[in-house]
Amino acid sequence: MKEIGAKLKEAREEMGVSVEEVAEDLKLRPSQIENIEEGNMDAFKDIFYLKYFIRDYAKYLGLGYEDMVDDFNEYLFDYTSKISIDDIKKAQTTSPKKKVDGPKKIISPYTIEREEKVSFMPVIIVSMLVIIIILGIAFVITNLPEKDDFNDENVISMNIGGDYEFTK
Repeated sequence: MKEIGAKLKEAREEMGVSVEEVAEDLKLRPSQIENIEEGNMDAFKDIFYLKYFIRDYAKYLGLGYEDMVDDFNEYLFDYTSKISIDDIKKAQTTSPKKKVDGPKKIISPYTIEREEKVSFMPVIIVSMLVIIIILGIAFVITNLPEKDDFNDENVISMNIGGDYEFTK
């Protein structure tokens, strides 16, 4: 993997392109480009994404991307063939069992599973909205006019001349 990264870095430097320019053009983070060039496979969540990053990076630099992908596949085959069956079984048994809706999730020792952070923000927002609605309803109910405020005994009428007349 380090050889692939070294080839890519050398080609980039020959072109005079910075890591930031490559990252911007390929819609990647500069740290991802640096990790590819350093051969740091552990920095990527899924090695299959890494394969596509290498392909796109090689295309960008005008290198034979098919050869780069073949080199990566060969490296990957050598890397995975060195993993013992015991390590694979251990990875399957030590990974946390999560209840997954839908199809059964395949556990792989090559894919890093990151824990999702739980956010209570939607619960807080919904709770606040419910409280505001309840307070609004209570305010409207307590400020309703009483029936005695409007009776037919007291009537104010306006004459055509603009004068007001109060009748009982």
